[in-house]
Amino acid sequence: MRVFVTGATGFIGSAVVPELIGAGHEVVGLARSDDGAAALKEAGAEVVRGSLDDPGGLARAADAADGVIHLAFVHDFADFDAAGATDLRAVEAMGAVLAGSGRPLVVTSGTAIAPAGRLAVETDAPAPGTHRTPSEEAAVALAGQGVRGSVVRLAPSVHGRGDHGFVPHLVRIAREKGVAAYVGDGANRWPGVHRPDAARLFRLVLEGAPAGTRWHAAADEGVPFRDIAEVIGRHLDVPVVSVSAERAGEHFGFLGRFAAVDNPTSSALTRERLGWRPDGPGLLADLDEGHYFV
Repeated sequence: MRVFVTGATGFIGSAVVPELIGAGHEVVGLARSDDGAAALKEAGAEVVRGSLDDPGGLARAADAADGVIHLAFVHDFADFDAAGATDLRAVEAMGAVLAGSGRPLVVTSGTAIAPAGRLAVETDAPAPGTHRTPSEEAAVALAGQGVRGSVVRLAPSVHGRGDHGFVPHLVRIAREKGVAAYVGDGANRWPGVHRPDAARLFRLVLEGAPAGTRWHAAADEGVPFRDIAEVIGRHLDVPVVSVSAERAGEHFGFLGRFAAVDNPTSSALTRERLGWRPDGPGLLADLDEGHYFV
């Protein structure tokens, strides 16, 4: 297939591109900068210049492809609503040109979009009010328009060397404040997935997922947040402490809203129906390798 990939130069996208090429697909990656374009060419991909702020350009690139993986997202933690609106416009623009073709459009979401406090499963509809809900619902609804739309929900921690997501921020905060913290009793759980395993899942969904389906990129079903804090504390040689829910925002900054999330997530259906077999290290083992603390 000729696959258009948004977010192709990001932490996850830069693993998805070689995963697709290694499986015999051609890749056309979206790049905003000269450096991004050069990295894509070096990886063996074609380049289309543009951004999520240009729905028309996204639509043209999608129309010229046999399938689309949409990974790009504006990670503006100061304005989640605007970021979600930009994402929805991108999904709608690409979905419109794929209508009636049966071609795949794989949209990225997060496992934390599922109802909190119990084991999330792939058949769960998104909880109302999250910034990714409209895009996820739009992708699933494309099944009624002749598009093989599907969703990959990523664990809060997609970990591995080069990670610049939530876990590096937790390490930075612990360094700055001299303590590795968790909220309350720290029993709330985060799922996790190693970056190459997540990349493989995107390929499997592109190649064979039925229209209107959701899939979970969660290898670790749920790691207690206190366990994450304890590994960080041990590597940085700082105390591990509890902070109250009321002080979570003060201590963690923008991560305060995520630090107390209880998001245990099953990937049983994903493994059974797509043959996904994650084989990378778990989150705690990856932390213990030490590269997060260099």
